[in-house]
Amino acid sequence: MIEKNYSNSFSAYTHENGGRVALLFLLFLVAIYQLINSGFNAFAIVCMLPVAALALIIAFKHKMFTFWTLFVVNYSVMFLSRYEMMPVPTSVPTEMMEVLLLAIAIIDMKMLHFERIANVMFLSLIVWCLYCTLEVLNNTCGLGIDPGAWFMGARLMAFQLMYAFLICSIYIHDSKRIHQFFIAWAALSLFAAFWAWKQKNIGFTDMENKWLVVAGRTHFVNGIIRYFSVFSDAANFGCHMAAAAVAFYIIAITTKIRRHRIFFLISGILSMWAMFSSGTRTALFCFILGGCAYIVLSKSFKIAIPVTIAGALFVCFLAFTTIGNGNNMIRRMRSGFNKNDASASTRDVNKASIRKYIQDAPWGIGIGNGYDKVPANNKYRKLSTIPPDSEYVFIWVHTGIIGLVVFLITTMAMWLGACCIVFFRLKNRSLQGMGAALCCSFIAIQLGGYGNQILMQFPNVLIFYGGLSLVYIMPHIEAEYNIYEAKLIAEQEERKRIKLEKKRAARV
Repeated sequence: MIEKNYSNSFSAYTHENGGRVALLFLLFLVAIYQLINSGFNAFAIVCMLPVAALALIIAFKHKMFTFWTLFVVNYSVMFLSRYEMMPVPTSVPTEMMEVLLLAIAIIDMKMLHFERIANVMFLSLIVWCLYCTLEVLNNTCGLGIDPGAWFMGARLMAFQLMYAFLICSIYIHDSKRIHQFFIAWAALSLFAAFWAWKQKNIGFTDMENKWLVVAGRTHFVNGIIRYFSVFSDAANFGCHMAAAAVAFYIIAITTKIRRHRIFFLISGILSMWAMFSSGTRTALFCFILGGCAYIVLSKSFKIAIPVTIAGALFVCFLAFTTIGNGNNMIRRMRSGFNKNDASASTRDVNKASIRKYIQDAPWGIGIGNGYDKVPANNKYRKLSTIPPDSEYVFIWVHTGIIGLVVFLITTMAMWLGACCIVFFRLKNRSLQGMGAALCCSFIAIQLGGYGNQILMQFPNVLIFYGGLSLVYIMPHIEAEYNIYEAKLIAEQEERKRIKLEKKRAARV
């Protein structure tokens, strides 16, 4: 009798859920087939398909959770890769999540605010992406057209910039979320600073020591250790933290909310410490350039004068004194003002060699043509082997002088367009501060890209290109931001009033 009930229950279940049962049974058979014929990896992939389907359902139901997950994953992929926790290339998880978020936005058409997307930055990125798309036809090296190699390179050189712009423009569309963007960035930067402190005071992990021996030998310079935290290398870490420090200091100066001022001031100080711990001299100039840009964008003598004085004293301290030379980090940064530095001379020699070879390749050697693609007897083999030491030089080599000019023009167009919005269109001082923070950090990381090959590295594209896209949204939400800020100020005043009343009551 009991068996009959069980049988009836199973029959009823299969009758009501026949499609699901059949699908799961088919999936099970496919998994077993893959295990027998292709091994455990294929078996594991098939078994993960239900998990992937569940993740898709969650992503559709919780869009912002998916976005913030992307934000965190984008910041941590290099860290996870170093610990061999990434079974796929580092770009795959972020790119898959970006495509998923774009697909969700297209399905849910009400999320697309076309008036906010159609702007100077969007047009500039279209021009750059179109140029990089035309590069698929580049056969300068005489190796034929390889769409696969081209696509691998174009994804990282161009398409990820468009992804970052679209994702942030669509999903960060109100005052609260813009604040959350900065808070999330600051929180992740604080973790990066903590991890650098941990490396400095507690030591490297076994995996970090292994990486230093294999790929990170340049992180020991004249007895100075260059710390890299959770980033790909010290140069990327230093330039990113310099640009982040600029942004956090600007927000701390301009915000009217006391707790935000304290939080971003602490974030700026610790990010600046992290910048010094990286031992990356270019990072120092990133910080200085970001500060100079803010002097112009502040439109206030009360801000411009003290910032200028502080900046001048900071430069004089490093360039014209020997104070603090006992500190390795200060001594390393001070060497950036040495015109006879051996590292800078080597880069100049490399650029001279590239200039000689690139004259016959105005379109570059092609996107995707690297060291392993160009044969030894090829005329352009030398170009593929010279270390570019700079993102701009890398673009110059692979897309030619024409591509470099296109990149420079489009980059300056999107940056100047954002600066004009901050300077002329925004009226709210706090919103101006956030816009200026994004503009100044963007130009700071561009200088980092000129000095080192870090501009397209994780996590820079989503934060700096995605961040710049938020400036173009700000005029559309300024009225809403005024209400949002007034509410925060009212809450702040209410807390102060309650605290004052408690003090008075305690005295009595």
